[in-house]
Amino acid sequence: MPPRTTPTQRQKRLGAEVRKLRTGVGMSAEYAAALLGVDRGKISNFESGTRNIGADRLRTLATHCDCTDGRYVDALVELTAWSRDNWWDEYRGRVSPGLQDIAELEWDASRIQTIQTVHIPGLLQTEDYARSVFSSGLPPLSRLEIELRVAHRTSRQQVLTREQPVDYVGYVHEAALRMRFGGRETTRAQLAALVAASEQEHITVRIVPVERGSFPGAGHALLYAEGAVPQLDTAQLDSAHGPEFMCTEPQLEKYRAHLAWMDEACLTPTASRDFIHDVMRDL
Repeated sequence: MPPRTTPTQRQKRLGAEVRKLRTGVGMSAEYAAALLGVDRGKISNFESGTRNIGADRLRTLATHCDCTDGRYVDALVELTAWSRDNWWDEYRGRVSPGLQDIAELEWDASRIQTIQTVHIPGLLQTEDYARSVFSSGLPPLSRLEIELRVAHRTSRQQVLTREQPVDYVGYVHEAALRMRFGGRETTRAQLAALVAASEQEHITVRIVPVERGSFPGAGHALLYAEGAVPQLDTAQLDSAHGPEFMCTEPQLEKYRAHLAWMDEACLTPTASRDFIHDVMRDL
């Protein structure tokens, strides 16, 4: 089978971890190739995510790299598995690869935390609200593109409604509550939906009031997806050019610190619901 031309973020991450295992003990690519019984080029393919290393070869490599963290190795082996029944496959070629990577990242996460300062978190958005968010982009999207993105975002919400939903924490700045995407009625309906979602056991919504003052992160929206082990956590930031994925330990430590600040600074879940109701009355 020829190498992939467009590996997913999951495949790239597995490749990066394979490279980290190898280089962490100073193993050359040539030695790794001989160890795994492949040619030198395939090691490069494994590490770029364009080929799947496979579970057996991964365990062999981990053993010879003196990796004794069994949970970490098991989690890497899980990344080698490929499912043919992903709901997002129906959007392949219809929405950007970055949006597909976000959907897969959320689906595989053991826990999700988000920070939003301008709009309501995507997994908690109503269709009308999401439609307004996508309609505000520049350059303007076509109606077809907007509807595809709305449908894709709505489908992503399955991660919160499936048989075993992911634990979710949304830190939302007061400014996001008061931004009237879609107008007064759409915003009111969105806030009501946000309150309803926050009453579910696996969903927590925490509000940062404007009176709290400054906060870290310069207002960037953050999606933090916890992996099966902390080494496989991923931070995702939005940018004008598409999603950016961060997975080095210094990057992860920075965003863990941001989330810890939010946890200390935000209102409690109950106070947050009361606060949202107050904003709804102001509309």
